[in-house]
Amino acid sequence: MRCDVKDLKLARKGSLRIEWAANNMPVLNLIARRFKEERPLKGVKVAACLHVTTETGVLMQVLKNVG
Repeated sequence: MRCDVKDLKLARKGSLRIEWAANNMPVLNLIARRFKEERPLKGVKVAACLHVTTETGVLMQVLKNVG
């Protein structure tokens, strides 16, 4: 996937924010652990149009990992 990044200096801060959000979203973590091996979304294309937040980033990571 090709991405344009405006300021790479912000990458570390963004990674820390996503890590913090992942650690503070217990329900999403439960879903990720439950479906990690089963991968019920494998082969399914998921599209989303959301306001991009740290939490949205974590949600997209979970969806990717379960499918």
